[in-house]
Amino acid sequence: MQQAIAYMEAHLREEIRVEDLADAARMSPYYFQRAFQVITGYSWMEYVRDRRLYLAALTVLSGQSRIIDVAYRYGYSTPDSFTKAFSRFHGLSPVQLREHPDKLRVFLPLKISITIQGGDDMDYVVEKMAAFRLIGFSENVAMASAYQDIPVFWDAFCKKYGSLLSLAAKPQNETERLIAAHTIGEYGVCLDDLPDKGQFRYLIAGRCPEEAAEVKGLHSIAFPAMEWAKFRAAGPLPAAIQTLNTRIFREWMPNHPAYEISMAASIEWYGRGNVRDEAYSSEIWIPVRRREGEMR
Repeated sequence: MQQAIAYMEAHLREEIRVEDLADAARMSPYYFQRAFQVITGYSWMEYVRDRRLYLAALTVLSGQSRIIDVAYRYGYSTPDSFTKAFSRFHGLSPVQLREHPDKLRVFLPLKISITIQGGDDMDYVVEKMAAFRLIGFSENVAMASAYQDIPVFWDAFCKKYGSLLSLAAKPQNETERLIAAHTIGEYGVCLDDLPDKGQFRYLIAGRCPEEAAEVKGLHSIAFPAMEWAKFRAAGPLPAAIQTLNTRIFREWMPNHPAYEISMAASIEWYGRGNVRDEAYSSEIWIPVRRREGEMR
């Protein structure tokens, strides 16, 4: 992760691609973006933007360049777009900053330090699973706002179809029949298969046999036979699952160099019962494989 930050710092005046950052961090673009957001509190694009605006401010204060030249130097196509972004970040325009240099907002390079608090104490197992398929409702989610957007997606689903999962209502159409038959709502699936790498696809899903036909409005994903690291959580949603996800990135991954992620996806499993209950059970599944040379 620190190597990815070093790459950003070395290329702040150039186009930066998430694929290059992921290569520097030795992760897939999907997991790099999730890890960077969880560990730093910023998306990588926010970090690059803020660093550029800080360096642009230093150039403005030097008085040796025109505003239009500073704008182009730091990747803005017009002086107006630069001034707007600059004002949002620093709280005043480039011209105003020259009059009030004490108002400069400082944004220095990040230095990441991971403190391992409970990687070995987390409740998890690594399990080999046969191939399986999931089917469900799909929505594109922004990396930067996933913790806010995914609960909204679940709330809308539960309001519309929640009674089918509790067997309180009879299916009225083919979609509702599939929801009931495959317990759609048992899983949440994160997939990195979108051309826009600032987003990922999220499915509210259930188990589906391989021979099942595709249904309009529903999407399916097939997972091959492989190993999964399954982490258990207890407590009300969404706090329990989000806290567990944060701990996986901050504690377990840095503490377990024997494993690497084998697929740009992850699965949330949700048990039966009241999701607001303190004892409610849920899990996060991460596809993993042993690094070459590691003994079983």
